[in-house]
Amino acid sequence: MTGSSLVSYLLRVVLPDAPGSLGAVASAIGAAGGDIVGVDVVEHRSGGQAVDDFLVDLPPGRLPDSLVSACRSVADVTVEFVGHYSPGAHLHRDLEAVEAMTADPHHAADTLVDLVPGVFRSGWALLVSQDNGRLVVERTAGGAPESLGQVVPWLPMPGPARIHTDDGWAPDSWHDVVAVGTPLEVPTRAIVLGRDGGPGILDSELARLTHLAALASVIRNGTRPTAPA
Repeated sequence: MTGSSLVSYLLRVVLPDAPGSLGAVASAIGAAGGDIVGVDVVEHRSGGQAVDDFLVDLPPGRLPDSLVSACRSVADVTVEFVGHYSPGAHLHRDLEAVEAMTADPHHAADTLVDLVPGVFRSGWALLVSQDNGRLVVERTAGGAPESLGQVVPWLPMPGPARIHTDDGWAPDSWHDVVAVGTPLEVPTRAIVLGRDGGPGILDSELARLTHLAALASVIRNGTRPTAPA
């Protein structure tokens, strides 16, 4: 079977933060016919739980419900989200993003935006600024919703923030979006990370985005960066 015939899914799974739990979930997914392409531990929660994102390929005709059932067959495991993931999408790590930004310091912010969907398994990313109170889109990656020229309440952005789409400003293309942003050097310029329909963006993911944005600024200004935590 060729790779192009497979269908990719992203699963967000909550499991016990204990030895053997990850292996048990991976084995259950494999038994259900899933081929695990990547796994990221995205959060450690109080009460001894971890949140992991699994990128899984399934043969055509196999329903994602089979993956959910497989995960739930493992004791104390729940599935918070399952959804299609863009076929052939590239996966990246935080350190790879830093290395790519360092290779072209002048365009560090653009590079980061290009890599955000792969680093965070998100649908899209934006580099935005503000001109006369309206949104200016400087760069997009992935299937970002239409945003040019909007008056948005989340800019200026003095610090990392969740972007709410239920307070009247959002066009139809934003209504099913979960998004966060973090300022890039000044409050009127920001990097936005978004997903259409989920999963929700965790506090740990927003913290990572903020750290990478800070590194982009450091790299562009010529200061030697430190590796991401």
